[in-house]
Amino acid sequence: MAQPQLMQEAPARLLSLDFFRGATVAAMILVNNPGDWGNIYAPLKHASWNGCTPTDLIFPFFLFIVGVSIAYAMGSKKSDPTTHHKTIKKALKRTLILFGLGLFLSLYPKVFTNPIEAIQNVRIPGVLQRIAVVFFISTIIFLKNSEKNIFKILISLLAIYWALMTFVPVPGVGYANLEKETNLGAWLDRSILSEAHLWKASKTWDPEGILSTMPAIATGLFGILVGVYLKRKDIDAATKIVWLFCTGTAAVALGLIWDLQFPINKALWTSSFVLYTGGLATLILAFCYWIIDVQNYNRFTKPFVVYGVNAITVFFLSGMIPRTLQMFSVKSANGTEQNLQAWLYSGLTANFSPINASLAWAVSVIVFWLLILWIMYNKKIFIKV
Repeated sequence: MAQPQLMQEAPARLLSLDFFRGATVAAMILVNNPGDWGNIYAPLKHASWNGCTPTDLIFPFFLFIVGVSIAYAMGSKKSDPTTHHKTIKKALKRTLILFGLGLFLSLYPKVFTNPIEAIQNVRIPGVLQRIAVVFFISTIIFLKNSEKNIFKILISLLAIYWALMTFVPVPGVGYANLEKETNLGAWLDRSILSEAHLWKASKTWDPEGILSTMPAIATGLFGILVGVYLKRKDIDAATKIVWLFCTGTAAVALGLIWDLQFPINKALWTSSFVLYTGGLATLILAFCYWIIDVQNYNRFTKPFVVYGVNAITVFFLSGMIPRTLQMFSVKSANGTEQNLQAWLYSGLTANFSPINASLAWAVSVIVFWLLILWIMYNKKIFIKV
């Protein structure tokens, strides 16, 4: 067994972070690609409203990882203010690309068949769009503030969002509330974006809406603070892990306590949700760091690392492929027409129960992309967005 390094230089890139990112993206693809949305195992569903399922952890984990990555990628640039302008300009370019990719996913493939209607009804918020905004604002906060100030900003964002959502009367409703269609965030989304540009499943509110981006930024800042701490060279690895476990446990506990008054809710991205998920992400990263980077148990990591180093690429393409398959029709044996995805999926439904066929399809998507990403990794093809 490899001996743990108790005192070590912080690596330029954490293998455990790539592993954690890859596992998170693979989980994203798993829950986003069931064969049948009507047949899904409970852990692979979002909570109906309040509460938190394993699926609800995936997106905040990714934003937390974005924060940790900022601390590692931009740490050296922070100490030289003369480079800040160039770094922010580069971050803005990446932000616009990510936001544009998110909009393209919302438009595709309808933009090619009915472009006017597609643009008139495009959903403006989205997963990639939120990642873009959180990345950009978190980058600026990281570059321009000390760790102490970043912590203060994080707490302020959570407190302000809590106050807005629980005390400010909602126009047209008359009182503050946390219900799906009548909360302050839903009202703001409808007022600014209009119902045409919101989540198509509701058209009255959006899980990646404007106001809830505020606490989502706090999730990114949570990751930054963890990343800054992991990078410190004056603290041994064992001490880092102990403190990260203590911090993660405390954040989870505080989130659960706050849940009693401001419920843990992914769609609203409540302040309690930020603490709860940020704490769990800290615990998982600390464990991965200890096992993979300190103890050097890393033979099992490659399947997830290949996902982690091309995370945005595989997330974007995995969203495009199902839409593309649905554009083509195939005649089945009985003469009826099906889109290509339904035709492929019918082979699974013939051999599994409906819920297991749905899961088998999602797993097959994971394996399909694993093979492609494995080849890309071996050929050192890393697509940076």
